[in-house]
Amino acid sequence: MFGSALCWIRRDLRLVDHRALAEATQAAERVAVVFVFDKVILDALQDRDDRRISFLFDSLSELDAELRRLGSALIVQHGDPVEEILRLAEELKVEAVFWNADAEPYALKRDAEVHRRLVQAGVAAKHYKDHVIFTAREVRNQSGGPFRVFTPYSKAWRARLTEPDVQDFSPNPERFWRDLPVTVQMPTLNDLGFERSDPWLEPGPRAAQERLNRFQDHIDGYGQNRDRVDLGRTSGLSVHLRHGTISIRACVRAAQAHATTGAEKWLSELIWRDFYHMILEEFPQVVERPFRSEYQQLKWPGKPAHFEAWCIGQTGYPIVDAGMRCLRATGWMHNRLRMITAMFLTKDLLIDYRLGEAHFARWLLDFDLASNNGGWQWSSSMGADAQPYFRIFNPVLQSAKTDPDGEFIRQWCPELAGFAGDQIHWPHGASLMEQQIAGCVLGADYPHPIVDHAVQRQLALALLERTDRNG
Repeated sequence: MFGSALCWIRRDLRLVDHRALAEATQAAERVAVVFVFDKVILDALQDRDDRRISFLFDSLSELDAELRRLGSALIVQHGDPVEEILRLAEELKVEAVFWNADAEPYALKRDAEVHRRLVQAGVAAKHYKDHVIFTAREVRNQSGGPFRVFTPYSKAWRARLTEPDVQDFSPNPERFWRDLPVTVQMPTLNDLGFERSDPWLEPGPRAAQERLNRFQDHIDGYGQNRDRVDLGRTSGLSVHLRHGTISIRACVRAAQAHATTGAEKWLSELIWRDFYHMILEEFPQVVERPFRSEYQQLKWPGKPAHFEAWCIGQTGYPIVDAGMRCLRATGWMHNRLRMITAMFLTKDLLIDYRLGEAHFARWLLDFDLASNNGGWQWSSSMGADAQPYFRIFNPVLQSAKTDPDGEFIRQWCPELAGFAGDQIHWPHGASLMEQQIAGCVLGADYPHPIVDHAVQRQLALALLERTDRNG
């Protein structure tokens, strides 16, 4: 039993169902909870009003309030965690530091150095699995290596799953350190060098649990409704999973509680999340280049002007533009729209997926390196278990399927709101009189399409087939 310990939280912003915190409060008589605003990460952000910082800040404020209710407080630092964790451990004279593991390349390097310094200083370093159900080494193929295709991975994942894998790790609140011997005060956003930018959804663990509860009311219909961008029938929990305001175990338990095809489909999406984290951990080179080696020398011929039009939602393809405008305005994009817009960038505009991946990384509130990279490589046919190169979404047909009444398009492309019926999906077939009646003259109020899908589809097929064959 340790006398005192730190629990260092990072992408696990909650006090419930928390592996490291549960282990710490079992192994130590008193536990202080600490979060470090990592300067290495913050300094690399492009926008001073980044929504993710406001989400983090508000979630941490909720944790601090809960800890104060229990007689403790959240210790919040701003700096390099390698320095701050060691300094705080020495200042508080703790015997151990607990944290949940993070397998992203930067986090692995950072955590290894924190571990080394703590041990060198005589402080125990304890880290645990919490952000995924299974780590890369826990689900292997028959040869003992990593899977490269999702379906067999999913079968092995399901076969390995047992009740202890999704147990609720409940910390002992009686062990939270009361009367902390350090001055504890939350920095302001301005102290961190940021401005407030309210996210599209309520932050914090309480809101995450409420969202999960609401989602369970229609989880049974998830399989039928998940691709409809106008219905709001997805869980919306990706942001909370990214920041750990809810645990992945809680989500799997919720899926298991419903013996329906809809719940099974949602569970499959959660397994995709583990799959992409496994790919990143086993093949870290995907951060820089395609998973499939035959595409690593591919030269993308797309135009910079087309990339800019895509970024700001001015391509002339309504469903693409609506999705991109929604992303910029809210930090959110429906998963189906992520596939549509990603495939449009790579297979219609013939632009390097890494440019789109970086754009999403800048704007997504739920940005997760593994999932974002995996999704982009899948859509562009570059990645593990990727979409075949010859499968190319028709954005107009996708629009009719995912937003049949055009409600989402009207919300984010209001200049098109006057078009009725199928014209909302492809207004470019409307006569000038119809355009005037709709209050939107094409080329003036809304751009003409910057490319012809049919033409670009053939160019993409030729480009990717040649590379695939010769790679």
